[in-house]
Amino acid sequence: MLNTIDGLARRLVGSSFFYMSKFLFRILCVGPMPNHIAFILDGNRRYAKQQNMAEGSGHRAGFLAVISMLKYCSELGVKYITIYAFSIDNFKRSPEEVQYLMDLMLEKIEGLLKQESVFNEYGVRIHFIGNLQLLDEPVRVAAEKAMQATANNTNSNLLICVAYSSTDEILHAAQASCQGKWNEIQELNTTRSQNAEITEEKLELDHVIKLVDIERHTYMRLAPDPDILIRTSGETRLSNFLLWQSTNCLLYSPKVLFPDIGLRHFVWGLLNFQRQYPHLQKRKKEL
Repeated sequence: MLNTIDGLARRLVGSSFFYMSKFLFRILCVGPMPNHIAFILDGNRRYAKQQNMAEGSGHRAGFLAVISMLKYCSELGVKYITIYAFSIDNFKRSPEEVQYLMDLMLEKIEGLLKQESVFNEYGVRIHFIGNLQLLDEPVRVAAEKAMQATANNTNSNLLICVAYSSTDEILHAAQASCQGKWNEIQELNTTRSQNAEITEEKLELDHVIKLVDIERHTYMRLAPDPDILIRTSGETRLSNFLLWQSTNCLLYSPKVLFPDIGLRHFVWGLLNFQRQYPHLQKRKKEL
């Protein structure tokens, strides 16, 4: 009898939460909505310590929070969601923790490939972003398969930054831009003798690397700049994440640890964005 009442209570609470979230989202959609939200998943290790969980278990709890945020974003029509899952600097952690994170990543990716998941349910396309050659081969292969498996999903895009840092991204973009420009110069020099219209002035102009050249080679070229960057645990540092892309986005730092982030934190971030939207738009026009 008690089990029946307990089950009924859970269903009622779940149903109430569902309708409350729908109601909140309808209100929020009246105002301007972000096109791209980025997350720094801060506090997983502290969460595990506070809960007396085994080391690494906080990352597993953090994965469930990612799924919740993904659902909220999808229901609101946010087209791009980016998460900072694993920094290049994280390779400096203990070999045991790094291996645990690689194993967890592989487990979750393989779970996605084996069965229908929230990604296909919500039509989410997955992109793994970063210097993927630094990943273990099984993880890299699984990531490539996941990207192929969700390539036809068109509702929204989840960009998972792994083996990523902004300094590495900018260095990669600069090197690729230089190489691309050098290839163009070589091609122009080859055809110059055959085309009198290619003047010295045009050659010099074409030798210049422009902003668009750099941006074309960044890892994050697949998405527009974020509108909101959310970092949990109250930290306000960017920690080498999206330094190139975050010039004009709203920074939001709730004190909650990432595994505990919930609907109220998410909604408050959106309300802050809508309140500051006119100022953010003005800044974009000035730039």
